[in-house]
Amino acid sequence: MDFLSLIFPKHCVNCKKFGDYLCSNCFSYLSFDTEGLCVSCNRASINGLTHPGCATKSTIDGVFASISYKGVAKKLIYNFKYKPYLSDLSSLLIDLFFEGIIQNEDFNNVYQDLETDPVLVPIPLYFAKIRTRGYNQAEILAKGLSRKLNLKVVDLLRRTKKTRSQVGLLQ
Repeated sequence: MDFLSLIFPKHCVNCKKFGDYLCSNCFSYLSFDTEGLCVSCNRASINGLTHPGCATKSTIDGVFASISYKGVAKKLIYNFKYKPYLSDLSSLLIDLFFEGIIQNEDFNNVYQDLETDPVLVPIPLYFAKIRTRGYNQAEILAKGLSRKLNLKVVDLLRRTKKTRSQVGLLQ
């Protein structure tokens, strides 16, 4: 146990048991069984593809979830992104997301059929948000996953305006 763990002991984000951010009992509540959803209408779709009627010229197509965003997973992500800003959760989240990705049959099928090298593109934060939080969680997770998946991280996007927080929008 290191010095910081003595002063700031880790506890499970779900049941508050001391030891780690996720105890073995609460780990069993995580679900890696995800379904493909259309990113426009949030209804089931094959391989996470956008429904033809929902597609626009800027629609993202073929989105994969590595873990179901509910319960314990939702609490882990919330604690990573918002107060108390547990940036230390990154290694646990990277491991969980990696396991979910490599177990996703749809992802593996698409990944093997690609003709170009895939890249990870983290979503940038508005400058005020990064100043408050101190880090971009998407960039940290993308870099960690890139090492495990042997992919490049490419900063292709720019955040040009402050947008509303998405927390609480999907229930």
